[in-house]
This record gives sequence, C-alpha cells and structure tokens, in this order.
Amino acid sequence: MDTDPTHGAPALDDPALYINRELSFLAFDERVLALAGDPQVPLLERLRFLAISSANLDEFFEIRVAGLKQKLELDAPHTGPDGLTPAEQLEAIGVRTRKLVAEQYRVLNSEPRTGLAERGIRLLMDGKLTRAQGVWAHDYFDREVAPVLSPLGLDPGRPFPRIQNKSLNFIVRLAGPDLFGRDTHLAVVQVPRSLPRIIKVAEDD
Repeated sequence: MDTDPTHGAPALDDPALYINRELSFLAFDERVLALAGDPQVPLLERLRFLAISSANLDEFFEIRVAGLKQKLELDAPHTGPDGLTPAEQLEAIGVRTRKLVAEQYRVLNSEPRTGLAERGIRLLMDGKLTRAQGVWAHDYFDREVAPVLSPLGLDPGRPFPRIQNKSLNFIVRLAGPDLFGRDTHLAVVQVPRSLPRIIKVAEDD
C-alpha cells in the first residue's frame, strides 16, 4: 500500500484501498443467495430469495455488464478508483457469475425442491414425465404454444433481430431451405409473455 511521504497516511489514489463496485454487487447477490440456502429460513421465503438473486443477476447483466462492454468497445480507460480496466472487470465477473449461477441451481435442486415435493408440488422436466403425461405435454404444445411462436432466422445477410427486453428466448438449429430456398441454419424463438412459465401437468388416468 502506498503512503503519503509527508504524513505517513495511505495515499487515497491507491487502488488497494477500494473495492470494485461491480464485484461488490455480486458479493451482495451471493449473500441474498445464501439466505435461499439457509435451512432455518421458511421454504417459500427461500424460494423468494432465490428468485430475487436470479432477478438481480439479470439486471446486473442488462445494465452494468452492458456498460462495461460499451466501454470496452470504445476503448475507454477505467474510471473507477480500484484500478481495474473494463476487460479485467468482465473477466472477474465471468468467473464470479458462473459460480453464482451454479450455486443457484444447486440450491434449487436441493432442499427447496425436496421440500416442495414433500408438500405435493413437484417440478417435472421432460425426462421425468410418464408416457401419458408426455403425450399430454406434446398435445398442449401443439394446441397452445406452437400457434403463437414466430421464429426469426439468423444469417449474415440480415441484421440481428430485435429482442424484447427481459424476454425468454431460445436459439434453435434448423435443417433444410426456407420458403425462398435459402439455407438458414439458426433461428431465435422468443417465448411470448402470454404463455405461462410453469404449467400444471394433467394427472395420469
């Protein structure tokens, strides 16, 4: 740590004295997630903290990471007192957020999910459905989901499509030419907000 030679006090421009604000925000979100993993917190409160942690991370990337990427594209020097460049911050954020997301899934798939199952609420993925439930799910997709989907093709000959803010999107791989004979191998499928994120599966007969 540098010191002021006149008074022996730390120099206030020493980067070691400061915490990066972006990494500080991630540390805050890690504390929120810790509450979701605390067995002494009521079950539904734990799920609420898990949802808050996820929403915080979405907003963090939407605003703060986007700002850092803009600085990187403009080749702007760091402006923070911690001395980290935008590239160094993005690298540190990538390491930290990968661990954070992995922990979010670990927390969800441990006690909260088990606690919900004990209360008759089970979260089922496609591989966990019975044959009858699978047939029902495919029928539901054909009837309620497919009619409102509008895939947007991706190729070098057209600009990247506008994606609605805070929307759920999938990148899908395509095979064969489109109606105009063009080979479009990738498309974006945006899930309309009118569709529920969770659906109640029909009971087996």
